[in-house]
Amino acid sequence: MGPFLAYSRAMDKVSGAFGWVAEWMVFAACVISAGNAIMRYTLNYSSNGWLEVQWYLFAGTVMLGASYTLLRNEHVRVDLVFGAVSPRAKLWVDVFGITFFLLPAMALLTWMTWPFFLDAFLRNEQSSNAGGLVRWPAKIVLPVGFLLLVLQGLSELIKRIALLRGIQPPTEVVTTYTRPDQ
Repeated sequence: MGPFLAYSRAMDKVSGAFGWVAEWMVFAACVISAGNAIMRYTLNYSSNGWLEVQWYLFAGTVMLGASYTLLRNEHVRVDLVFGAVSPRAKLWVDVFGITFFLLPAMALLTWMTWPFFLDAFLRNEQSSNAGGLVRWPAKIVLPVGFLLLVLQGLSELIKRIALLRGIQPPTEVVTTYTRPDQ
């Protein structure tokens, strides 16, 4: 399990770094949004390019932050089943879910979104809006985000298997689930 846990630690750091990037994308989107509002209402000036930058940052926040959310074990679950079983059964539910749902779905989405990005990149696709931006930077976050979810999903699977085998994965890993307070 040693090399697998080493991979898991490395991937956790990568997801943590992308989570940090996603956090800054939220901040940048807020600053740009405020700047747009100020420009629109004080100087009666608006730019489609700056609006599209906000959309691109939102896409980046969601797609690049998803693997970090998985690392933190904060994705949505079906509490009806998950909350009523033992800790060991929760590990088995995770192993089953990661193996049969998360990894195949994210691998498929990675594969399906790559041509979507590649076409936009090769054609240098532009927004149809006046002052709009090139589209490929927004489209590349799709395959990259889904690939990061595949790689982080493998990391999570390794950690669950290690726990089932009685091996403690890295201490910084969150393997418990807390029901949302909503």
